[in-house]
Amino acid sequence: MIRSVNPATGEQLRSFAALDDAQLETKVALAAATFASYRRTSFAERRGWLLRTAEILEARKDELGRLLTSEMGKPLGAAIDEVRKCALGCRYYAENGERLLADEVVATDATRSFVRYQPLGPVLAVMPWNFPFWQVFRFAAPALMAGNVALLKHASNVPQSALAIEEILREAGFPRGAFQTLLIGPDKVERLLVDPRVKAATLTGSEPAGRAVAAAAGREIKKTVLELGGSDPFIVMPSADLERAVATAVRARIVNNGQSCIAAKRFIVAEAVAAEFERSFVARMAALRVGDPLVETTEVGPLATAEILETLDRQVRQTIAAGCRLLTGGRRLEGRGNYYAPTVLADVPPGSPASCDELFGPVAALFRVSGIDEAIRLANDSTFGLGASAWTRDLGEQERFIDEIEAGLVFVNGMVASDPRLPFGGVKHSGYGRELAGFGIREFVNVKAVWIGGSPRAS
Repeated sequence: MIRSVNPATGEQLRSFAALDDAQLETKVALAAATFASYRRTSFAERRGWLLRTAEILEARKDELGRLLTSEMGKPLGAAIDEVRKCALGCRYYAENGERLLADEVVATDATRSFVRYQPLGPVLAVMPWNFPFWQVFRFAAPALMAGNVALLKHASNVPQSALAIEEILREAGFPRGAFQTLLIGPDKVERLLVDPRVKAATLTGSEPAGRAVAAAAGREIKKTVLELGGSDPFIVMPSADLERAVATAVRARIVNNGQSCIAAKRFIVAEAVAAEFERSFVARMAALRVGDPLVETTEVGPLATAEILETLDRQVRQTIAAGCRLLTGGRRLEGRGNYYAPTVLADVPPGSPASCDELFGPVAALFRVSGIDEAIRLANDSTFGLGASAWTRDLGEQERFIDEIEAGLVFVNGMVASDPRLPFGGVKHSGYGRELAGFGIREFVNVKAVWIGGSPRAS
């Protein structure tokens, strides 16, 4: 049984029976059959369906935002913004997909030679709960525009969101079978990966889940894209606009109630401004309004599940026991729901959870450094390499951060965020491959080299 539970109250919203083997087979067979015809649809047809999808998302943003909030607890305003961002992603690929996949002429000794991009077939998407719509649409929009069809195995705590996405795409005009939600548990994923009709897979999730998918797909020699965890550094140097840096640091830590791979987690501050940054940052974190995510003034809602709350609380307690300073928070909040107090830890010992693990919740770890060399060393002292934010007005320092930080995204004087126009992905244990922009739409295509010799003759 797959259950949707409100993290703000613990109330079960709905439950769904998981697909049995026969039902799963029917859906995979439909995907394969649909691909045979869908790949022949024109870019103009796909563009129209994506634009209609964007219109539906925008028209239903308030209703869909409440659905997201009820299933995983993000503040309602953020949930509505997420739906709007999905519409933006659909429009980006509707308007740019054909150009990004156009034949590329290459001069060789052939009469004519070029590169053609062709779809692969059914692609399995294993998606997380923290951005229930955006994580799916940033895969689905380019995949569908490229001519692939999609099978979605969404996180088991957001089944209503998963079904709503399929409904929206069908309403927009995409053929039946072009996008299907599979209500299954993780035990059925490997069966899909070894199925020869499934041509590739993409996963956004934990490092263990990524390893499992990559291993199973690797045995079948199938393309995968992995977007895994992060322990993003947020670096503040003496020349930074400190007021802007502090305000952004708070937003960067609590985005999605702190449950984001690209949320800032390790705050690395130059000694010259560390005391001032700490005072202001702690005051702002302590003043955050925690509560019902459906209330407009709420800034931090509940964590998505009781298990996530328990894990975060254990990580904080272990870090405190290792000898860090607790500056604010550090506790679960009483009452119904999965609430955790915004927390700031300082003097975090090496090897403790807050120094090397991914903390999924509103918990920040502060580190002081002597200068840029130590800042870069500490920023890179992680198995992860997803995003990084660096704050400095010194052009030389900016260039060093861009060049030397080991991450897939480096934002200077700004908060790390995904943008349909820019590639998104990480290095090291944060995964491989890219989503979004031209790189994303070309991940799941056959990059076919074409060489034509001889003199052309009219048929």
